[in-house]
Amino acid sequence: MLEWVYLRAEGDRTKVGSLAGVMCIAVNIVLCLAKGAIGLLSNSVSIVADALNNLTDASSNIVSILGFKLASKPADPEHPYGHGRYEYLSGLTVAVMVLLIGVELFKTSVEKIIAPEPVEFSIALVIVLLLSVLAKLWMAWFNKGLGARIDSDTLRATAQDSKNDAIATFAVLVASVFGYLTGVNVDGWAGLAVGAYIIYSGVELVKDTVDPLLGNAPDPKFVQHIRLKIMSYPGVLGTHDLMVHDYGPGRQFASAHVEMAAETDPMESHDTLDNIEQAFKDEEGLIVTLHYDPIVTHDPLLVDMRNRIDSAAKQLDERLSIHDLRTVPGPTHTNVIFDCLRPEDCSLSASELKAELSRLVVEAYPDAVPKITIDEDYVSAVQ
Repeated sequence: MLEWVYLRAEGDRTKVGSLAGVMCIAVNIVLCLAKGAIGLLSNSVSIVADALNNLTDASSNIVSILGFKLASKPADPEHPYGHGRYEYLSGLTVAVMVLLIGVELFKTSVEKIIAPEPVEFSIALVIVLLLSVLAKLWMAWFNKGLGARIDSDTLRATAQDSKNDAIATFAVLVASVFGYLTGVNVDGWAGLAVGAYIIYSGVELVKDTVDPLLGNAPDPKFVQHIRLKIMSYPGVLGTHDLMVHDYGPGRQFASAHVEMAAETDPMESHDTLDNIEQAFKDEEGLIVTLHYDPIVTHDPLLVDMRNRIDSAAKQLDERLSIHDLRTVPGPTHTNVIFDCLRPEDCSLSASELKAELSRLVVEAYPDAVPKITIDEDYVSAVQ
């Protein structure tokens, strides 16, 4: 099935997402009608709640398809980075819909608890709910596979939502069987649990879809991959100030500073940077802009100073690193100029770190006047 959908869409992520959405809409509508009929006939608010949840899923699939379509629009003068964030906006719309439905179901279930009504039990009810659980588990597998195939967070979220639905439906089934066997009406409580679960899922979905719109930190594995690839080229001594900008799935841009020996022919170093940028574009579709930082490697005094200051910085926090170190000697003092990369969760503030580094530099070089720039880390997140 996964191969059929993928081949039918010819590998295009928009077509894959749309075909997956159409299939999920069909399944969700069938489940909604079947469970809705059973719920109304049996007078079960929890089953009706579960049916409405399937209707919400179908609506969310429609919004997801629209998001894929809009996200595929090419760049234009007003949106030079494309329209990829429409996919995130569609996810946010779905999350809000889920949240509103959960609140309404929660209210209805509370009313059912206050004024309970008898629930009719039947074999048809059990069959429909069991088939629903199996259908939702299949949808979870289906969307998870396609999500991995085209690297789509939207489809991965749909897969997780389907898995959650299977759990919720199974809970409704257990409540119905429990009520039939014991005579204790827990239908309203089961509906309340489903409603609360939907609200919880909605809140989590809102958070997950808002994060990329706000500019959350990129995947650490992705960041490490970029760094290792840059460092793999001959002549590269180090890299820092990496930034990754996300304008939607498949629309990421990155920039970084690359340290190379100042004694090397600048044209040769520039050619190496061009090759790195082109390799990212050709092999991964990632637009990378690299800045050349010349590093003096043949001056033993400057090399020793760089190593000593870097070691001193690591005494404050082992994750600290310095770069772009240079000196401007004068008759009475020497300006020591460098940048220091500060992790987001460093215990020292930027001003405190600057003061401590200045103190350490002056202790090691009494005639030094430190000129320090504190850089913030834009690709790290507190773990």
